[in-house]
Amino acid sequence: MSVYLLCLVLFSIGFYCVLRKRNVIKLIIGVGIMEYSVNLFLVLVGYRKYGRAPIYAHDQVINNMVDPLPQAMALTSIVIGLSVMLVLVAVAIRIYEKYGTFDITKIKQLNG
Repeated sequence: MSVYLLCLVLFSIGFYCVLRKRNVIKLIIGVGIMEYSVNLFLVLVGYRKYGRAPIYAHDQVINNMVDPLPQAMALTSIVIGLSVMLVLVAVAIRIYEKYGTFDITKIKQLNG
């Protein structure tokens, strides 16, 4: 149970970065931390102590296998998170090219 609490703490740290930081790079890092905490949570949901890989064979008795669905969801989440991160970095680069700063408060004050 404490591991799930640590996932919540990690997600809260990322959420704090997204809400309170005014630097675009720190916002992107906060989104990355939130993504990693969700992936960790998905892996922990499918974990089983002394579990075996979910590979089926005809002569095998299915006992104590880990759940493959959270693993597939975590892999899908990694791919989606990578594409979102690439879009965020591309937007940050364009913001820096246009305004010359990563600070959101300075960008709001500029016209253009």
